[in-house]
Amino acid sequence: MQILIIEDDQRVAELINRGLTEEGFETTVAFDGLSGLKLILHNDYDLIITDIILPKMDGLDLSREIRSIKPQIPIIMLTALGTTDDKIEGFDAGVDDYMVKPFEIRELLARIRVLLKRYNGITANSSFILKFHDLEMNLNLKIVKRNNIEINLTPKEFKLLEYMMQNSERVLSRNEISEKVWDTHFDTGTNFIDVYINYLRKKIDKDFDKKLIHTKSGMGFILKVEE
Repeated sequence: MQILIIEDDQRVAELINRGLTEEGFETTVAFDGLSGLKLILHNDYDLIITDIILPKMDGLDLSREIRSIKPQIPIIMLTALGTTDDKIEGFDAGVDDYMVKPFEIRELLARIRVLLKRYNGITANSSFILKFHDLEMNLNLKIVKRNNIEINLTPKEFKLLEYMMQNSERVLSRNEISEKVWDTHFDTGTNFIDVYINYLRKKIDKDFDKKLIHTKSGMGFILKVEE
């Protein structure tokens, strides 16, 4: 996931940057609104974090510009202005969430995940197509293709791959997969999740040079392009 941080306070920007990169996000930092806007025009980001008081272009005007050119990007506004009127003004400018400084990085991470999940769901439901690298999933027709080659999956394999594609480039624990895909709690005495992951690997990765499904020892599994 690519996240753009727009914050003129270098100390705060470094704090956010470090907290996000430690959680596996890829980040870019801009120190004024105009530089942030230029980055948004020329790059694709999954989420934007912006301060409200910025040099050259404030966060409210920046948010309005983002909404006019790339309405699908979620925006979190960080600011020292915490009154109700300030928040309403931010929401009216198109901001999705609003956090008042000082803040806990853990809470910011939690809000980022909620917004990414919400926007990923909107995108999937509106287009019915999920794409990652050369892998494509049609949610309506229940068809999976890699490099335009159709791959036959069982219903449970399809659901597992769907969840991994909706959460690509993020490590998914066995507990999370169990709860989200199987609607149950993970029994540490069984290895059914590992079995299904292996089923998917044989179908998704076996006949292709670039491997997409990877195991993070002791943590879970991740869908990412092999480097």
